[in-house]
Amino acid sequence: MRNFFLFAFFSLSIGNVVAQSSGYWQQQVDYKMDVSMDVKTYQYKGKQELVYTNNSPDTLKKVYYHLYENAFQPGSEMDARLQSIKDPDARMVNKIQVDGKDVKESRIKNLKPNEIGYLKISNFKQDGVAAVAKEVGTILEVTLNKPILPNSKTTLTLDFDGQVPVQIRRTGRNNVEGIELSMAQWYPKMAEFDFEGWHADPYIAREFHGVWGNFDVKITIDKDYTIGGSGYLQNPNEIGHGYQAEGVTVTYPKKAKTLTWHFVAPMVHDFTWAADKNYVHDIVKGPNDVDLHYFFKNTPEVVANWKKLEPLMVKVMDYYNKTVGNYPYKQYSFIQGGDGGMEYAMCTLMLGNGTVEGMLGTATHEMGHSWFQHILASNESKHPWMDEGFTTYIEDSALNELFGKKEANPFKPNYAAYYKLVESGKEQPLSTHGDRYDENRSYSIASYVKGSIFLSQLIYVIGQDNLNKTLKKYYQDFKFKHPTPNDIKRTAERVSGANLDWYLVDWTETLNTIDYGIKDVKENADKTTVTLERIGRMPMPIDLFVEYTDGSKESFYIPLRMMSFEKPNPTPAITRTVLNDWAWAYPTFEFNISKPKNTIKKITIDPSGLMADVKQTNNIYEVK
Repeated sequence: MRNFFLFAFFSLSIGNVVAQSSGYWQQQVDYKMDVSMDVKTYQYKGKQELVYTNNSPDTLKKVYYHLYENAFQPGSEMDARLQSIKDPDARMVNKIQVDGKDVKESRIKNLKPNEIGYLKISNFKQDGVAAVAKEVGTILEVTLNKPILPNSKTTLTLDFDGQVPVQIRRTGRNNVEGIELSMAQWYPKMAEFDFEGWHADPYIAREFHGVWGNFDVKITIDKDYTIGGSGYLQNPNEIGHGYQAEGVTVTYPKKAKTLTWHFVAPMVHDFTWAADKNYVHDIVKGPNDVDLHYFFKNTPEVVANWKKLEPLMVKVMDYYNKTVGNYPYKQYSFIQGGDGGMEYAMCTLMLGNGTVEGMLGTATHEMGHSWFQHILASNESKHPWMDEGFTTYIEDSALNELFGKKEANPFKPNYAAYYKLVESGKEQPLSTHGDRYDENRSYSIASYVKGSIFLSQLIYVIGQDNLNKTLKKYYQDFKFKHPTPNDIKRTAERVSGANLDWYLVDWTETLNTIDYGIKDVKENADKTTVTLERIGRMPMPIDLFVEYTDGSKESFYIPLRMMSFEKPNPTPAITRTVLNDWAWAYPTFEFNISKPKNTIKKITIDPSGLMADVKQTNNIYEVK
């Protein structure tokens, strides 16, 4: 039954890709890997067979692999970046004293030979014939012995020797929480080739981009270790460790020192695992018959907190299914990995010694990546805001709806962080490659916060109902298809009927800011004339709210001419007047209120707070 499921899943997914866009193509990789881990030396050996399907119109003469482990060596690009960036990741540096001053020193810089990470490649062949493979930092450049023609396949084989580094970031061994093996980015991984060409980015500690395919992985390790990670375990009744069927007692041969775990992961673009001798392994049934696996250290306080976390994540998955679309796999794992939180195929590695509240936030965010990074899978190296930002949006929505106060605007902290970044003068456009930000703070606020506001502000621009429909259609149309920024924009346009090219360009490709103000309010016979001004470069439609001295309320809506759109009234209980549209070239806009000035108590531009106006003080006219 399981094998049938995997075949059906794969066939259905590819069918959707083809059916949704006849002009779209993407590459296919199918991995078979057999790896043996020496838990005493933290070194491992593996063999990899990769069937590469070239669905592109290009003839490929070279291919590229990522060798992520090579980043954890003194003198690597990641080490150099840590030493040059103004605000290095605190997890990746040590604080030392130099001439009486605190200095942040790269932890990679001082790694000893038995502490570094590496991946060494040998015996590379294409269809059984040797090919030239050259290691260049964290990239393997392969000159093929024969070109891969369009719509053809080739089989690439290699042997690899690896060493697990002392954990600096994400991957590693013996981290601060005592997890023995966090095996992320551990194998030679084919780089993505798409309509833009090769994406063979060096690993400098940012984000990833990968090719979808099927993984068949066998891991041989000391029998006392429990493994959690990507894929479905194919031999659970031989392995045990909490995977065995109910009622099955697992026994190992007396002389057996190791076990070989066999995992299959269909239609994913990565494969990650973690192992520890002291893991508790729980399985909780989630929505749509999905098994939620939990792996955490067997200490009283950790166990108690993780037990509380388990039912909460069932609710979060259900919320994501209803908000975005159904999770397509039958398994997801939350794994105490000992280093922050990072999303991987069908699982996350996350800190596990914290409070329930802290772990809930991390787990909710990381699982949200399954929809945006591991099912939609935009290029998060080039467009990290599409993954981190959209995930932050649904995380904040879920926590507010399920466990919060159900605030009308749960995104206020995001707007405040964005305003501070703008004030600092250190903002860079969202179109900046993830590796090219001058500071980590600028990267984080741009990607997580401004990327999230891209969606929450669309509530203001096209309405909540249209945004909800946009998210669902975006997921349905582009899952397993690597969408680009234009795809989310076009989806919102198709759903709402609005023209939104201006929104995508100004918000993601420029540093243009939004700043509207109430310039003048004056008596005009028995009416009141209100003059608004556009101060910032970025245009917006305007919601304006008027409160009168008698307690009555009224709203006005000024469409943006270039949108060719009228937003549904967000507050139907309050009478709304739709005014003439406002074209961007006009710096001011004037309209009349049919009541005298002395009856007005307060006028507010955007009372929802969902328009990211960088100067709030001029948005309110109030009689005190």
